[in-house]
Amino acid sequence: MSVSNPTLITFVIYIAAMVLIGLMAYRSTNNLSDYILGGRSLGSVVTALSAGASDMSGWLLMGLPGAIYMSGLSESWIAIGLIVGAYLNWLFVAGRLRVQTEHNGDALPLPDYSPSRFEDKSGLLRVISAVVILVFFTIYCASGIVAGARLFESTFGMSYETALWAGAAATIAYTFVGGFLAVSWTDTVQATLMIFALILTPIIVLLATGGVDATFLAIEAKDPANFDMFHNTSIIGIISLMGWGLGYFGQPHILARFMAADSVKSIASARRISMTWMILCLGGTVAAGFFGIAYFSAHPEVAGPVTENPERVFIELAKLLFNPWVTGVLLSAILAAVMSTLSCQLLVCSSALTEDFYKAFLRKHASQKELVWVGRGMVLLIAIISIVLAADPNNRVLGLVSYAWAGFGAAFGPVVLISVLWKGMTRNGALAGVLVGAITVIVWKQLGIWGLYEIIPGFLFASIAIVVFSLLGKGPSAGMQARFELAEKEFKAASH
Repeated sequence: MSVSNPTLITFVIYIAAMVLIGLMAYRSTNNLSDYILGGRSLGSVVTALSAGASDMSGWLLMGLPGAIYMSGLSESWIAIGLIVGAYLNWLFVAGRLRVQTEHNGDALPLPDYSPSRFEDKSGLLRVISAVVILVFFTIYCASGIVAGARLFESTFGMSYETALWAGAAATIAYTFVGGFLAVSWTDTVQATLMIFALILTPIIVLLATGGVDATFLAIEAKDPANFDMFHNTSIIGIISLMGWGLGYFGQPHILARFMAADSVKSIASARRISMTWMILCLGGTVAAGFFGIAYFSAHPEVAGPVTENPERVFIELAKLLFNPWVTGVLLSAILAAVMSTLSCQLLVCSSALTEDFYKAFLRKHASQKELVWVGRGMVLLIAIISIVLAADPNNRVLGLVSYAWAGFGAAFGPVVLISVLWKGMTRNGALAGVLVGAITVIVWKQLGIWGLYEIIPGFLFASIAIVVFSLLGKGPSAGMQARFELAEKEFKAASH
């Protein structure tokens, strides 16, 4: 049996298990609410792990370890920023958004929430939100497909073009069939697999390089600056990396997990589970990339693939240091990271097209069964467009993710955060926030001003626009204020 056969068998078993979960979820999917939000039935464990897994895409096991391998601990500011941002999102947004969506027309996807919350009868807010989601999520989906292609390419020696389709096929299959329940249940399995891989791999790399002292000496011998968190950085550089944390407030695929929790009372325990999982995963990721410096310094004869593309550092460590069967499990963890995020992104895009265009403008009285099948068709459509975008073999996972992350963080983050904290926010404020945030990110990205990550000016300008336009125009109606106060009262009661 060749080395790749056990790995291949493990992959096939893993993918088959995910598709089987999709088929099981299919039996529980009776209407669009089930397909898009699982009928709001997620308990605290599934809410926590699916939120974490849907967040941590292929960049967790490819983009971030590659950045640490190349530049040392100075790249770990991004992990610190993400932990702070995720915690604040759970603390200030999760529970409030759960009750606010319920009190505002039982809103399903994110574009449904804003029109209900701000009584937008024109449909303008819904359409603009859906367009922003489609633009940035198509880029985000492309990043997941690139990560999957890199995995299949390096593991099985496929051409990039073949790996592109192979990596996308499994995710599309269970998302298409099972919808939100399939995505959330598989996310829970995938989150478990990811944390196993990210705790085990750094430990084995340490043992292979002679223990902690020997590993640290080897890293220092390679370049003492690897230990310096401020090496080759600037204040703007650190702010840019920390600024990734702002993105959490506006990610539709993560916010959907909060909206789908079975009750607001599940949120507190979900927060503790999710943050513990996240800290362990990010710590393991940083450690794998960092210890990889020592391993490949000691074994330059096998460092070629990592020198060519640093984002393969975790893949190469898994292939070199483990039994082929264990390698299959570890590489399945990368596939899990890719699939968990890609699947929920496809689902959010599908819901935007189905709810906000098809149902709103083409078939207002479409049956639930018809809407579910239209949703499935939209999953296929977005997937194909993303595959086309991912076709360039020079794409880098972290670069694609950073652009999409900034787009959502700036366009929706201030809108969601301020909408659950301030009853004085209006429709015009929300509209200004989405437009200013999205446009700032696009323009700033093209101009590259000061080298500052585009999410920071985007988030800041969008927040200012929300406040200014809310105060300038007509204030919120009595109904809007009453619903806000009722939801806030329910949230505070449930939090004690």
